[in-house]
Amino acid sequence: MDATILSFLLLDGLQNGVIYGLLALSLVLVFAVTRVILVPIGELLMFAPLSLVWLLEGKLPGTLWLALALGGAWALMARGRGVLLPLAGGVGLFLLFLLAKGVPPLAYLAAVLLVVYLGVATYRVFFQPMRGATVLSLLIMAVGLHVAYQGLGLVFFGPEQFRPAPLLAGEVVVGLSWQGVLVLLFAALSLMVLYLFFRFSLFGKALLAAAENRLGARLLGIHPEEAGMVAFGIASLLAAFSGLLLAPLINAAYFMGFMLGLKGFVAAILGGLASYPVAFLGALLVGFFESFTSFYASAYKEALVFLLLVPALFYQSLRARAVEE
Repeated sequence: MDATILSFLLLDGLQNGVIYGLLALSLVLVFAVTRVILVPIGELLMFAPLSLVWLLEGKLPGTLWLALALGGAWALMARGRGVLLPLAGGVGLFLLFLLAKGVPPLAYLAAVLLVVYLGVATYRVFFQPMRGATVLSLLIMAVGLHVAYQGLGLVFFGPEQFRPAPLLAGEVVVGLSWQGVLVLLFAALSLMVLYLFFRFSLFGKALLAAAENRLGARLLGIHPEEAGMVAFGIASLLAAFSGLLLAPLINAAYFMGFMLGLKGFVAAILGGLASYPVAFLGALLVGFFESFTSFYASAYKEALVFLLLVPALFYQSLRARAVEE
């Protein structure tokens, strides 16, 4: 291996690792607040660029009707003034999509808001009614939603792969495009914003309180259900932006989100589904490990990446046993 190949592998690992890191942060946040392992986060990530492609071609994507259907169910389940949020959001989303057909700036905005609305509606319709369920029951629901959303993705967009045009064309250096630079800058900006949000904002501190002690947060006037909606909203927002920035580099298809989400899950497990910094560092480890194994053993790179789960789970098992003793 010479210096050129090494630089390619390092850049590729860094670029993939920061995306896995954002997904890992989303998974840790959602799990901490709601005890839900958000398995369909990969589908939410892919829905953004696929919906964008449809809008740029002047067509309304099927994901819009899915979001509106879930919004309608959310409105039926809500009471009092709670009905206004899903109804107003659904109407505004529909009007935005009508205006965004063939208009790139509005199309990007519509794709992001669609995924955020869909993520929050998913929590409100499927997970909030199960707030007293076990983690296993929530996981079964999450896996079912992953299967359903992936199947609907095939129905909505077909089996083809699509590559949206990059926001910035050209290369900075060999092996790193301007689009890749955007991915890195977005990851850095996201980390800074999340730190400031949780460190200084009242909503961020309330979210951390709900994640730390749900009963104590409720006694202090913090509603865990609303915290869950905020957590799903933040996770969906990160997934939407990640998908829009990553799709011009790797293509977008209905089936591609699951592997991305699964590697983000590996990183989250490395952080014990509890530590945000360790989860992000674990994601960088996954990205670099995947990059180098694809060079030395490309046929086994997926299996080797998931092999990282074994020592992580073994460590968590020993740690849990030590706490019990």
